[in-house]
Amino acid sequence: MNAPFPRTSVLFATLATGKGAAERITVRDIVGVLGDRAFALLIVLLGLPNCLPMPPPIPLVCGLLLVVVALQIIAGRAAPWLPEALLERSVARRDIDRAFGRAAPWLMKLETLARPRFTVFDTHVAMRLVGCALFVFAMALIFAAPFVGQVPLGLAVCLVGLGLVERDGLIVLAGMAVGLGGTLITLGFVITVATGAAAIF
Repeated sequence: MNAPFPRTSVLFATLATGKGAAERITVRDIVGVLGDRAFALLIVLLGLPNCLPMPPPIPLVCGLLLVVVALQIIAGRAAPWLPEALLERSVARRDIDRAFGRAAPWLMKLETLARPRFTVFDTHVAMRLVGCALFVFAMALIFAAPFVGQVPLGLAVCLVGLGLVERDGLIVLAGMAVGLGGTLITLGFVITVATGAAAIF
């Protein structure tokens, strides 16, 4: 995927500020703003809110959307398709603004470091492997510990998406490494909850 201007941070700033005084923004609006980089940028966007401690159902909604995106990458689709019901779902613009405001400094710093390198992820086979990794991260995001458990997964998803946008394979690999750690943390949380529930009942 090429990375023509505007940069990722500029597109997300557009989403955060928006046009007019609408307090909520639909998934359809978001996909429209992302344009021809919708797949990679949608991945970043779904990870971005989870880089901060967020209350339910934000991690759940992002996780479910990411499952849909990941399955389409695995299937080899060139552009994302989302069910009508999901396209009409909306989030508060202030939540996007808050998440972007906190994440913007490191996002722009990563953009200055990112460059096309280790472009193995440009191939169809590699992209399907990325889709498989994102599917695992999405499932972990759905079951992550409330408020803080989703933070490493959110960071991982953002890194993978940004690496795809900038065609930087090293950033993609870094995201996968962080995602593996986040998935293990979630797995430990799920096992602990299941063990505790079994002991009670």
